[in-house]
Amino acid sequence: MKKNLLSDHKLSLEEQKFEQELMDHEYESDNDQKSQEMWSEAIANHRELSQTKQMTIRVDAGDLIKVKARAKANSMPYQTLLKILFKQFAEGKVSIKV
Repeated sequence: MKKNLLSDHKLSLEEQKFEQELMDHEYESDNDQKSQEMWSEAIANHRELSQTKQMTIRVDAGDLIKVKARAKANSMPYQTLLKILFKQFAEGKVSIKV
C-alpha cells in the first residue's frame, strides 16, 4: 500500500480556506473572465478564418481563356482551379516571378 505523501502535511490557513471552498463548490477562479474572453476571441477568429470572401478581379481575356482550358483539361471548374492556385500561393507552395 502506498503512503499518502500529503497526509503528514499541515495546510496553511489560506490553503485550508481554499480547500474548504473547493469542497463546498464555492471556489471561483480569477482566470474565468480571462478564459472566457480568450475562448470568445478564438471562436470569433475561427469563424472569420473559415468564411469565404467574394472578390472581383479584372484579368486579360486571353489569360482567362487559357485558364478555363487548363481547368477543363483537369475536369474542374475554372473558379476551383483559381481558388486552388490562390490557396497554394498564400501558403507559399507556389511562387511567381515578378
